[in-house]
Amino acid sequence: MSPLAGLTITVVLLGVNAFFVMGEFATTSSRRSQIEPLYEEGRRGSAQAMYALKHVSLMLAICQLGITIASTSLGVIAEPAIAHLVEGPLTVLGMPKASAQVVGFAGALVIVLFLHVVFGEMVPKNISIASPHTALLVLAPPLVAMGHVVRPIIEGMDHAANWFLKIRGITPKTEISATFTAEEVASIVQLSQQEGTIHDDLGLLAGSLEFSEQTAGDAMVTLEELIVLPQDCTPEMVEREVAVTGFSRYPVVGPDGAITGYIHLKDVLYAEGAERGEPIDSWRIRRMESVRDTDEVEDALQHMQRRGTHCAEVVDAQGDVVGVLFLEDILEELVGEVRDSLQREQNG
Repeated sequence: MSPLAGLTITVVLLGVNAFFVMGEFATTSSRRSQIEPLYEEGRRGSAQAMYALKHVSLMLAICQLGITIASTSLGVIAEPAIAHLVEGPLTVLGMPKASAQVVGFAGALVIVLFLHVVFGEMVPKNISIASPHTALLVLAPPLVAMGHVVRPIIEGMDHAANWFLKIRGITPKTEISATFTAEEVASIVQLSQQEGTIHDDLGLLAGSLEFSEQTAGDAMVTLEELIVLPQDCTPEMVEREVAVTGFSRYPVVGPDGAITGYIHLKDVLYAEGAERGEPIDSWRIRRMESVRDTDEVEDALQHMQRRGTHCAEVVDAQGDVVGVLFLEDILEELVGEVRDSLQREQNG
């Protein structure tokens, strides 16, 4: 093979290697949230890009196969061609042929490694990382087309790789995750606030991000702080307590001080005249659900929603009641202080 032909093939192989490197990083760096709007707009290449993101393992196998073939071919074709170009001038200058061959081989190896790493790896990698979804729109159509042609070979290698992962206890993934962790979102919100692109004066964003970190034990009202009513309380007693505290829900305790349920203000609206001084019927006292003090507040909220209750007793690991969790207290963890519609200012 002539040196000119060898150099031409070298340039082509570097381009092939760069193509597959760009495809690999474009596939792994793009998110579906970036491609889906373009797909809905009918942007060219977006359908293949969506296919690539749904078949990540297949796309990576294609890219790895292409990179391996291009890199191996560079070693077989480029190094001898460049070595021959280096040997000629050295021989003309009087260097012994054997020495010129050694120097030519070493020089060719250094040149090929430099070209391969810089132009075959680093440059295309950085181009893809800088704008992954744009690169994927361009690269996905030929990659997907190649995938259809060599699919049997790729699937065989893909199954072999997945088998190895499974025996190592690793679950293979075929699709790029399009979600962010709470920590990633918190970092994005913080940076956006610093740059002035997001204004969270009410603290709703910050509160929602910290919401899942709180437990029922963090948000509950302890037994010492509870305002309770006796099991034989009357509508008049409930109304008097509402007038003093402004709260609309009260835990009800039995003779032993244990919580037996709770009563809502609207549960005593039936009482008129003499009924206001008579004990409330037991069936009017609402059942108090239970949650663990280690439950996350959103889990406690879901449980209360399913049961249709506005408060729940909180129990510890031993099953002892340590407090009561009110709906308002859960909401306050998310949006800040929430006052009962009837609650009055407490002085002193």
